[in-house]
Order: sequence, then structure tokens, then C-alpha cells
Amino acid sequence: MSRPSSPRPGAPWLDAVEADLGVRITSHVRVAGGDIGDSHRVEVAGGERLFVKSYATAPPGIAEAEARGLAWLDEAEAIRVARVRGFGADWLALDWIDSARPGPDYSEQLGRALAKLHASGAPRFGFETDNWIGPLTQTNTPVADWAEFYATHRIEPLHHRARDAGTLPAEIDRRLDRLLEALPGLIGPEEPPARLHGDLWGGNVLCDEAGAPCLIDPAVYGGHREVDLAMMQLFGGFAPEVFRAYQRERPLAPGAAERVALYQVYPLLVHVCLFGAGYVTRLAGALEAALDGAASRTTGSEA
Repeated sequence: MSRPSSPRPGAPWLDAVEADLGVRITSHVRVAGGDIGDSHRVEVAGGERLFVKSYATAPPGIAEAEARGLAWLDEAEAIRVARVRGFGADWLALDWIDSARPGPDYSEQLGRALAKLHASGAPRFGFETDNWIGPLTQTNTPVADWAEFYATHRIEPLHHRARDAGTLPAEIDRRLDRLLEALPGLIGPEEPPARLHGDLWGGNVLCDEAGAPCLIDPAVYGGHREVDLAMMQLFGGFAPEVFRAYQRERPLAPGAAERVALYQVYPLLVHVCLFGAGYVTRLAGALEAALDGAASRTTGSEA
């Protein structure tokens, strides 16, 4: 196999993909997708297609972190996960997945598969390495207690970031402080760590060529399973049958519906940090709902 003697102008990742995967790339085109890097459909000699992300300015280790996350989800053998073909310092190659219309039992499959994925568990709250949610770093240093993990590794870092950027109104800043103080009483009944996708919005679930669900772009860690389900409800895109199927497969603990707002606080903080004040109103609503739920439970217990 012959290779250019110098990197190709504008696309040095092509040479690395060819060398590391032992293929010859015959064509490549930009496609939609990717908040941090660029996405490409790549065809190699013999006709096989790959999906390749290239990162011109992304932080070191981001491709490896995504590859580790996909492999960890795939280990559960619960749902199809985009298969990693290789990665380098500035690229990640996956199988190309042709999209199709959802099959008649797509929602049932997805709900049951997510329940099985979560049930496959994690050794602790956290993960073996830190990773990213979009361009923001996620600290995954293991912690034994879920309330501590959610406070110190999820809410607090972004609370401080948004406050330092001047994005948070004073009242929202105070509500976040109150939420952190009340958090041990808000998280619900104790559960073992679940194997989380970590960024489960509609764009990170594909419908593959067989009409079945396939996961992409994770931000994995061991956490409370209601985190994934709350994220799925934040921006829509999932049919009610998905959640009914999940509940039939692995029922949620009492009070789960009241905790949705609590577990939407973190992804809303992500959006505030990335996109600014446009998401502050939604964050305020989630905080109000989470804190009101806590107040009503306290009042009910005292009655």
C-alpha cells in the first residue's frame, strides 16, 4: 500500500487512519454531526464505509475517551453500540451506520435495552478515566456515595463555571446552593451504580439499517439510572412507549417522576455553560421543581 510522503493538505488524519487501520481511503466527504470535531463518511478500497471524526483543536485524549466509553457500553451486550475501528490523537473511526425507519417494536426494544444496560451496572459511581460531555470535561473520580458524586463531580463544577462567567442571576445562584445542601434528601432510594450513557438525548440514538436502536456519542460513568431517563425527557424525541417498556423491564423506585427535574439540572447547566443565558429560564424551572418537590416531601412527612 502506497502512502503520500507528507500529510494531505487540510486532512492529515487521513494518513493516520490509513496507516493505523491498514486500509486505503478512496473517498471522503463531510457529513452532519459532531459538536467538537468534524464528521466524515469515508470509503476504503473494497467499498467498506467508515464514520470518522477528526479533531483539529480538541483537547488531548478526547478520541480515546469516546472509544473507551463506547466499548464500555458495548460490554453490557444490551443494545447495539457504534463499533470502534480505531482512534488516534486527533481522530476516531467507527463503523458506518445506515439509518432506516424504526421497526414496529423500536420503542419497546429501546426501553428494554436501556433497562438491561443500566442493570449491567458499574463498579462504583464514576469511571476509570475522566471524559467529556460535549467540549466540557467531566470528572469521574470514583466516589462511594451518589449524592456526593452528583454534587461534587457534576453540579458544583458547572455551577462555579457559570457563576464565574456571569451567566447566573443571583437568585439562580442561591437556588443551586440550596439544592446542593438538600441533595442527600432528594436523590431517592439507594441504588447500585448503573451503567450510564451519560448524554442520552435524541441525537445520540440512531435507528440502524435493521430499524433497531444504536447508541453513539456517550459521556459514560457509573451513576443513578434516572439520570439517563431524565435527559431523554429534557428535549424530547422519545416515544412514551420507550419509558413504559423500561418500567416493565425494570421498575423505577417510588418518586422517580418527581426526581426528573433534579436530574435535569446537570444537563441544563451544561447548556448554560455552552450556550449562555438562553437556558437559564429552563434551569430555573428545574431547580424550582426539584426544591418544591423536596419541600412537599418534608411537609408530608411532618403531617
